[in-house]
Amino acid sequence: MKDLYHAVFRSYAEVFFLQGGLVGAALFGITLLNPRLGIAGIIAVLSAYAFARFIGLGKVFLESGFYTCNPLLVGLSIGHLFQLTPLAVFFCIAAGVLTLLVTVTLANVFSIYFRLPLLSLPFVVVSSLAYMASLRYGNLLTAGSHSPAFLNDDFGLPAWLAGFFKSFGSLLFTPSVAVGGALAALILIRSRILFLLAALGYAVGASVRYGMLGSPAKAFSDPLNFNFLLIAMALGGVFLIPSIRSYGIAAIAVALSTIVMDAIAGFWSYYGIPAFTLPFAVVTLGVVYVLGLVGNPLVAQRIGKTPEETLETHLANRLRYPGTERTLLPPFAGKWTVWQGFDGGWTHKGAWRYAYDFVLTNDEGKTHTNDGTRLEDYLCFNKPVMAPVRGRIAHIVDDLPDSPINQPDKLNNWGNLVVIADPRGFCVELSHFASKSLRVKVGDWVERGTVLGLCGNSGYSPQPHIHVQAQLQETPGSATVPFSFVSYLADGVFHANDLPKEKQVIEPLYANKRLDAATNFVLDEEYRYSVRRAGRDYDELRLKVRMGLDGTFYFDSGRATLAFGRHEGTYYSYRYEGRDPRLLAMFLALPRLPLGLRDGIQWRDHVPVGAVARGLRGALVGVASSFWPKLAEVRVTQTCTGENRLDTVIESTALRLRKSGTVLFDRNKGIAALTFDGWELRRKDEAN
Repeated sequence: MKDLYHAVFRSYAEVFFLQGGLVGAALFGITLLNPRLGIAGIIAVLSAYAFARFIGLGKVFLESGFYTCNPLLVGLSIGHLFQLTPLAVFFCIAAGVLTLLVTVTLANVFSIYFRLPLLSLPFVVVSSLAYMASLRYGNLLTAGSHSPAFLNDDFGLPAWLAGFFKSFGSLLFTPSVAVGGALAALILIRSRILFLLAALGYAVGASVRYGMLGSPAKAFSDPLNFNFLLIAMALGGVFLIPSIRSYGIAAIAVALSTIVMDAIAGFWSYYGIPAFTLPFAVVTLGVVYVLGLVGNPLVAQRIGKTPEETLETHLANRLRYPGTERTLLPPFAGKWTVWQGFDGGWTHKGAWRYAYDFVLTNDEGKTHTNDGTRLEDYLCFNKPVMAPVRGRIAHIVDDLPDSPINQPDKLNNWGNLVVIADPRGFCVELSHFASKSLRVKVGDWVERGTVLGLCGNSGYSPQPHIHVQAQLQETPGSATVPFSFVSYLADGVFHANDLPKEKQVIEPLYANKRLDAATNFVLDEEYRYSVRRAGRDYDELRLKVRMGLDGTFYFDSGRATLAFGRHEGTYYSYRYEGRDPRLLAMFLALPRLPLGLRDGIQWRDHVPVGAVARGLRGALVGVASSFWPKLAEVRVTQTCTGENRLDTVIESTALRLRKSGTVLFDRNKGIAALTFDGWELRRKDEAN
């Protein structure tokens, strides 16, 4: 029954780009204000769900409501047009099943060939077919216009405002101020951004049509205006990251849709078929496709339960994970200085802009001793160069001589080199090795940290240094692509995945085996903590290690989850979901941890603003941060203050917020104790 509940009621929430069974149940209740529609809708959903289970679609595919959302709309459209006779009920069942088949088919086609969402196209297709077929079915009785009096009452509202609420109601085939008002209130409670976008879409669309038609009555009362609401909500808050630019794109799309809507409505009227949501689908899919084609960064990579959640996740991830997926470990041991970075002032230009050069410097910032005229004067000359990635040696050059200082070899730019083919789909070239110093050959497999050869001055190099670049081809000197470095210290600050600045002194930080083992949480392990709040005993926290469908591990407290993982030398608390302040305290106290922990090192992170700003404050911040992203910047500074201890400080200037905590690690595994913002957690086996 629980699976059925989720599948059915989430179908209703999907209509308004929302998630959750409770929201869907409320929407179902609203449809029952017009009983004929409500019953027809639920019949279509149940028939589609039953058929899906019959043919073998699993509950995992059905529980989101994605596959049963369009059958719901088809059922509502049939309930809107026909009386609920036994024949009409059969018609609902048949249409619901047909819509499911069309949905599954088109969803697969759109996903594989266009990488686009399906939206309500199956509803448009099947409802149009049903309406055309009904012209031949004389036993289907057309519904009259009779409805409860309150559904026809405008409650004295001005025409433009009544039109706004009726547009909401038209989404459920009930162009009523009462129904639309209830829907608008529900959306406002669930998402302020969606409500504002609906208002924006209506204002722009109705205003443009008013200018075109010259009649306020026609512009404000057209039931097809709901397309404006859907377009604005979909583009401004769902498929694009909510922002001022996204809102602008949504407004432009709505304005353009007026032409599409009137053209479709005029053409369809010859066949007695409404335009349904076809204008919304055509315009929204067109805009999303073009933006995806040009790689617009506004396209949401992960769509949350609400636009606020999508925005919060995007802003936090942009700050938390500034690097790329092409990750390299610094190709040396010890402290080296960045001589030249991306778009460097000397040679990193054009197709070769994505590259780094490293040198060794002394306390005075010099790269050499004596007068620097001999190769041996340079601190990095003949120092080991290590593999920054694991992979296969694809190409080497080892027989070129080292060039004299300031006399680069202009014929052999790259000098002695190694190209490593990384199994992740790119290559790394390291250049300017010392003559005949390579310790690898083509075909060898190397791991990170493998010594490749010695730093030299071969090729176009004025002085000894390490040159490293990422490229897509195995050919030496190929065009470069962006990359980033992982797990390094820069001026005493740990960076998990980032790009060091020129003249910064950096060193790789290698994982500590003990700490690596201590964070290796195994599936089904359980950890028990005694909890105190404000100095008083509170309760016990039990955390179970579980695994999600995507393979991500998470702690489950029964009331909330905390996803975690280890990646390239860093332990991450990825995301917190649910409502459990004890688990939230754990997330805020330890958002990340370098596995090469040393006393005195510091690192910085960010957490989602929703983790520290909740209730009315969180709701206001969620909307405001779409206009002012800096409002969502919640900084985390962590410092290792002992072998097994770190201190955490969370700050937000915009929110005038400052919280602190401490984490103590168990010598064998996990967190022994932590304090954060009045919460105290201590492992039970430690307490006993």
